[in-house]
Amino acid sequence: MSRPRIAITSGDPAGIGPEIMARAASVLAPRIAAGDLSLVLIGSAAKHRAAVALLGLDDVAVTVTPDAIGPDTAGISFVDVDPDRLHVPVGQSTAEGGRIAYDAIDTAVRLAMDGKVGAICTGPISKEALNFAGHHYSGHTELLADLTGARDSVMLLVHGNMRVSHVTTHVALQDVPRRVTPERIGRVVTLTDEALRALGVERRKIAVAALNPHAGEGGLFGRQDIDVTEPTIGALRDQGFNVEGPVPGDTVFVKLRAKQFDAVVAMYHDQGHIPVKLLGFSVDEATGRWEALSGVNVTLGLPIVRTSVDHGTAFDIAGKGIASETSLIEAIDLAVAFARARKG
Repeated sequence: MSRPRIAITSGDPAGIGPEIMARAASVLAPRIAAGDLSLVLIGSAAKHRAAVALLGLDDVAVTVTPDAIGPDTAGISFVDVDPDRLHVPVGQSTAEGGRIAYDAIDTAVRLAMDGKVGAICTGPISKEALNFAGHHYSGHTELLADLTGARDSVMLLVHGNMRVSHVTTHVALQDVPRRVTPERIGRVVTLTDEALRALGVERRKIAVAALNPHAGEGGLFGRQDIDVTEPTIGALRDQGFNVEGPVPGDTVFVKLRAKQFDAVVAMYHDQGHIPVKLLGFSVDEATGRWEALSGVNVTLGLPIVRTSVDHGTAFDIAGKGIASETSLIEAIDLAVAFARARKG
């Protein structure tokens, strides 16, 4: 394709996804007109039009079918996966909303697997609604792995120079230690290194966070870091990776922010998510509400490029026209970067 073409799914139609997708398309319209990229929006056309009207925007998308998207498709297209106009109440998890969200993701994946788009960028979904609809996944990562036939994928969060990948994600804390294996650590470091290379990071210095406080304190607080992580890092260094650790979790992210490292491999979900989201959220001190979230979620190890917003459906503010498109635009820009790198 002559320009990066990115598919965007609106996520759960009852959340803020349709609003941020409409805002992002409007903001990016000048760049699209200049030929920098093109977009394929996927979701409920009825919800999209409602969002456009709510926000007072012009509808800049042309409705098409997936089969109509070809090598010369430019501008902003819209693929409707809700032809029956299912009733989806704003701000609620429903089977209908989960069905639309799933169908949008499935459509985007098929377009990417067929080479019709260079990357997909996903809006926020409700895991509850997805399960109501009969799609029993704990999140996008697991769903995308199933749809693409991929195994052992990796979640990477990006906020500026804060790049954090994860050994484990949606599992109970009690199950984390047995999942921290040499094979998994090696897989995460390898994919993180490849992602840094794709983003043009030359040094590619990666820190592996410790699982236990103080990296186990010589075995007083557990031996996982000593018996598993340390020798694995040594083997990875022998293979040529610029990797250090295990670095205690209470300092490793400060060092990443100080640019001593280019990425951190976190051991579990909250260890990696909390520092990125703490820096990414913009909070109104007067009201205590968050105004915007900067940050992108990337799935590594898939046969396609996938990025996502790093926030949820925000059912509490859906339909109010106040949701920020910041994270979605960052996710689109990162998808463009990865798509160009993969294209070579």
